[in-house]
Amino acid sequence: MKNTRKLFGMVAMAVITMASCSREEGDQTDEQGIPFQAATPQAFAGLKADALAELTQNFQFDASGMGVFTTENGTQISINGTCLTKNGNAVTGQVAVEIVELYDRGNMLLTNKTTMGRMDDGGKAIMISGGEFYVNATQGGDQLNLGCNMQVVIPVDLTGGADNQMSLWKGTIGEDCDNAVGCDDIIWDEIRDDEGNMPGIEIGKGITQGDAYYTFFQEFGWTNVDRFASDPRPKTGLLVDVPEGFNDENSAVYISYDGEPNALAFLDKYDEDLELFTEHYGQIPIGLEAHVIFVSEDNGNWLYAIKAVTIVDNGTITFNLSETATTSDAQLKALINNLP
Repeated sequence: MKNTRKLFGMVAMAVITMASCSREEGDQTDEQGIPFQAATPQAFAGLKADALAELTQNFQFDASGMGVFTTENGTQISINGTCLTKNGNAVTGQVAVEIVELYDRGNMLLTNKTTMGRMDDGGKAIMISGGEFYVNATQGGDQLNLGCNMQVVIPVDLTGGADNQMSLWKGTIGEDCDNAVGCDDIIWDEIRDDEGNMPGIEIGKGITQGDAYYTFFQEFGWTNVDRFASDPRPKTGLLVDVPEGFNDENSAVYISYDGEPNALAFLDKYDEDLELFTEHYGQIPIGLEAHVIFVSEDNGNWLYAIKAVTIVDNGTITFNLSETATTSDAQLKALINNLP
């Protein structure tokens, strides 16, 4: 373990593991006695890409009419095929549509699609999500463009009920990582028109029992129904020290706020001099009860450790290799979603 500042800032500290393959103190070998090797960036990226592929739903419709798709979770997405163009020309024939929907922090972590929104000053802060969506349309592998709005109707019970403070956000993938392997994190920017107005989100009776968010997207890609978390307490940054051999290319660190099942924060910077992950915007509430999560890849599975913490001013949290375990996608998702 690298030299770092003394660990502090944690009350009732707990290391949570669930899988059978946990490591004993000082263990640097796998079950066959082979010395432990930290994951390659390619292996870690592949694990997240596979998780995203598993969550991708595929649909087909004829561009001469309206395509109306109901997802596995009951969200309804409507696309007017007559608005689609390819290389500037109207589209005819069958169109392929891909949809990904994320409502919980487990799937957000597996795919590295967290709820970090850009503030007016350029910093980033955690948001509470009413649903993250990826929608795209292609024909014969060629990208299509959308010339009018598509409607999205999202049951509010998927994220704990209606919230009148929600607005629409557009997601950008890999903004700051210079085409690095596994550059798949997302940052959300609030959608505004040329006059600075925000598209509305209406709440009314949905396609299933209960209320739903009614909204309209005009671009393919990632879109989010979201709002910033509201916490009046003073804010701070955080440093996280991970096991030797790991950095931002082959591992990641997240923060799950207790009581917020539809939100997940991401420590998006790695200080190569200190060899520490950082929350460099200073937006974590002091006194917050949370869980800090370290993940990487190990022989096709997830390598992970979770610590329950209480945030203090400028704290440092340390993960040792002996505290990690390996698990599957399904098990890790369940573990993350079962956090307080």
